[in-house]
Amino acid sequence: MRPGLIAVFGLLALALTACSGGGGETAHTAHKSEFDLPLPDLHAVTFGGISGWWLLFIGLIICIGGFAFGLLSYMKLKNLPVHQSMRDVSELIYETCKAYLLQQGKFLLLLFAFIGATIFIYFGFLNTSGGWGRVVIVLLFAIIGMAGSYGIAWYGIRLNTFANSRTSFAALEGKPYKVHNIPMRSGMSVGMVLISTELIMMLLILLFVPADIATACFLGFAIGESLGASALRIAGGIFTKIADIGSDLMKIVFKIGEDDPRNPGTIADCTGDNAGDSVGPSADGFETYGVTGVALITFILLGVQSDLQAHFLVWIFFIRAIMLVASALSYFANNLWAKARYGDAEEMEFETPLTSLVWLTSIVSIILTFVISALLMSSLPGYPNLWWQLALIISFGTLAGAVIPELVKVFTGVKAKHTEEVVKSAKEGGASLDILSGLVAGNFSAYWLGIAIVALMGGAFFVSTLIPGIDPANTAGGGIMLAPGVFALGLVAFGFLGMGPVTIAVDSYGPVTDNAQSVYELSQIESVPGIADELERDYGITANFERAKYLLEMNDGAGNTFKATAKPVLIGTAAVGATTMVFSIIMGLTNGLTENVSNLSLLHVPFLLGLLTGGAIIYWFTGASMQAVTTGAFRAVEFIKGNINLETSEKASVKDSRRVVEICTQYAQKGMFNIFLGIFFATLAFAFVEPYFFIGYLISIAMFGLYQAIFMANAGGAWDNAKKIVEVDLQAKGTELHDASIVGDTVGDPFKDTSSVALNPVIKFTTLFGMLAIELSLIINNPTVNAVLAVVFFLASVYMVWRSFYGMRIDQPMLTKSDFAYLKDVPADPGTAAPASVAQAPVEVPAKA
Repeated sequence: MRPGLIAVFGLLALALTACSGGGGETAHTAHKSEFDLPLPDLHAVTFGGISGWWLLFIGLIICIGGFAFGLLSYMKLKNLPVHQSMRDVSELIYETCKAYLLQQGKFLLLLFAFIGATIFIYFGFLNTSGGWGRVVIVLLFAIIGMAGSYGIAWYGIRLNTFANSRTSFAALEGKPYKVHNIPMRSGMSVGMVLISTELIMMLLILLFVPADIATACFLGFAIGESLGASALRIAGGIFTKIADIGSDLMKIVFKIGEDDPRNPGTIADCTGDNAGDSVGPSADGFETYGVTGVALITFILLGVQSDLQAHFLVWIFFIRAIMLVASALSYFANNLWAKARYGDAEEMEFETPLTSLVWLTSIVSIILTFVISALLMSSLPGYPNLWWQLALIISFGTLAGAVIPELVKVFTGVKAKHTEEVVKSAKEGGASLDILSGLVAGNFSAYWLGIAIVALMGGAFFVSTLIPGIDPANTAGGGIMLAPGVFALGLVAFGFLGMGPVTIAVDSYGPVTDNAQSVYELSQIESVPGIADELERDYGITANFERAKYLLEMNDGAGNTFKATAKPVLIGTAAVGATTMVFSIIMGLTNGLTENVSNLSLLHVPFLLGLLTGGAIIYWFTGASMQAVTTGAFRAVEFIKGNINLETSEKASVKDSRRVVEICTQYAQKGMFNIFLGIFFATLAFAFVEPYFFIGYLISIAMFGLYQAIFMANAGGAWDNAKKIVEVDLQAKGTELHDASIVGDTVGDPFKDTSSVALNPVIKFTTLFGMLAIELSLIINNPTVNAVLAVVFFLASVYMVWRSFYGMRIDQPMLTKSDFAYLKDVPADPGTAAPASVAQAPVEVPAKA
C-alpha cells in the first residue's frame, strides 16, 4: 500500500514539474496570482500622528501582554494544592497524551510532505518570480503555521491535564465556586495564549517581512496551520470516540461505573477527552483565527481601493489586538461578580457565570469596536460614515458569537425541552426512541441556527449596501471596494471571533470538567488509609466525598453544554470565512469581475455540477470518519472485554491501559491518513477539471458542511446531556433507562466530537489549499495536461475513498448461525443471559489492523 502511495506522490511531482516549461509564462502574464500581491506601505498612513506601522507595533506589544497573561495563569494553576493520589492520575493521563502527541507530530511531518511538495513545485518551477529565496521562505512559514497549531495543542493538553486534578481536589471542600473557577481560569489561559500567539505571528509578517513576499508567506502560513488543525482535529476526534465508546459500553456489559479504575479503557477515555476536546479545538481555534485574517487580507488587496488598503489592514489588526483587552477586562469583571455571588454559596448553577461571561464580552467587544473604528476610520476624506458602517457589520458577527450559544442550549442544555424529550422517549422506547429524538433535536437545530446565521449575515449585507462600491466596468468612477457585500461577510466571520479568547475558554472548560470526574474516581482517594485525617491536617479540608462527586458531575453537564455551544461558532466562521476566500479566487479568475462573470451562473453547467459535487465529499467524509471510529471501537471493546478483571483487581494494569491507547492511536492515524489524502487529491482533481466547476465545488463544501456539522453537533449534544440528566438529576444509573441513554450517547459521540467538528478545518483546508490548486491549474494552462492530471488525481482520490471503508472494515469473518448454537441449551426466557461458558477469553488485538 505504502509504495503505491509513494508512486502516486511521485507522479504528482513528476507531472507538474514536467509541465513547468509549457504554457506557464503565458498564463502567468494573463493572470495575477493571490500569492503575488504586494502589501501596501504601512508607514505611508497615519492615525492621529502615529504611522500605521507603529500602531500595529503597539498592537504587537498588546499581544505579547496577552501571551504573558496566559502564561501567568498557567503558573498559578500549576501551584494550586492537589493530593498526591490525584496528581499521580493526572500525570499518567498526561504521559499517555504526550505519547499520543509525539506520534501525531511524526504523522504531521508525513502529511506535510504532500503539501510541501506542492508548494515547492508551484513556487520553484511554475511561479518563479521570487526565485528560490521565496520558495524557502514560504515553505518555512508553512512549517511555522503547522508548528503553531501543534504547539498550541501541546500547551492546551499540558494545562488541562493538571487543571483536572486541581478541580477534583477543590471539589472535596464541598463548595461549587472553586470547581467552576479552576476550569474557567484554565480555559482563559488557553484562549489568551492561543489568540495572542496567532496575532503575534501575523503581525510579525505584516511588520517585518518584505511587502512583495508577505502575502505568499501569509498564505503559506495559513495552509500550514490548516493542515495541522485538520490532522489534529480529525485524528483527535477519531481517537477520543474510540476510547469513549469502548469505555462507555462496559457500563452496559458489566454494570460498572462511569470511570471504574478496573476498566482498561478509562485512562484511554481520559486521554481521548484531551486528544479530542483539547488538542483538536486548540489547533482548530488557532487555525480559524488565522485563516479568517488571511481571507480578509486577500480581499483587501484584491478588492479595496489601493490608497485605502493600508488603512483597512491597520484597522482590522489593531481591532484584533484590542479584542484581547476586551476579553481580559470582561473575564476579570465577570470573575469578580461570580466570586461575590457564589464564593461561599452551597449551590450554584454552573452555566450562569459562563453565560454572563459570553454576553459581557460580546457587549464590551462591540463597544470597543465602535470606539476604535471611530478613532481610526472616521477621518477618511469623503467617507464620514464608513467607520460606523464597518463597526456595525463586525458587531453582527460579534453578536452571533453570543446568540448562537444561546440557541444551541435550546437543543442541548440539561434543562432544554429537546434534551428532556430524549429522556422521556427513552423511558418507554429504549435506545431506539432515544436515538430518534436526538436526530429530531439535531435537525431542528440546523433550521434555527441556519436562520439565525442568515439573518445576521443579511443584516451585515444590508449595512454594506451603504458603503460606496467600485463599478468593475468603471473603476475610475470612485468607490471604496468591489463587492462590499462579500467583504461584509468576511467581517461577520471576523466578528464571530472578536471575543476569541472567551470562545476558546468556554470550549476548553469542558475537557477539564470531564477529566476531573475521571481523576476523582481513578485516584480512589476515598480508600486511601487515613485520608480524612490527612485532608484535615494538611489542607484544612473536612471532606464530603459524596458531595464532591455530585459537584463534579453537575459541572460536567455545564462543560458538555458549552463545548456544544462553541462548535457552531467555529463552524459558522469556517463557512462564512470560506466565502470570502472563494471570492478572492473569483477576483483572480474574472480579472477583477470584468471577464467571464457569466460563468458564475447556474446556466454555466460546470459551475452547477461543482455545486452538486461538494455535497458528495461532505457525506463521504462523515462516513469515513465514523467508520474509523466504528472499527477502532470494535477493537477496543474486544480487547477490554477480554482483559478486564473485575474479580481480583482494584485497578487496570498500566500495560492494558496503554494497549487501549495504542489501539485508539492506530485507528485514528489510519483513518486520518485515508481522509486527508482523499481530500487532498480531490481538491487537486477538481481544480484541474475547470475553474468555475471548482468555484461551485468550494461553495457547496462550505454550505453542505455548515448544515451537516450543525445537525451532527447538536444531535450529539442532546444525546450526551440526556445521559447526564439520567445520571445526575434522576440518579438512575444501572437502570434500563440508563442503558438506553448510554447507547444514544455512543451514537452521538462520533456525531458531535468526530465528524461535525472536523468539518470546520476540512472546509478551510479545502478552500485554502484550493487557492494553490487553482493556481497550479491556471499557470499550467494546457487543456490536455490539465485533463490528464484531473483524471490521475481523481483516481487517487477515489482509491482513498474506497480504502476509507474497505481498508478500515472489521477484519473478522461474518457471523454464522453456529456462533449462536449455545442458545439451544439456554431456557427460552428472553431475559436469560448467555451462560458463563461463552464468556470471552483474554484477547490481544493485533498490532496491525
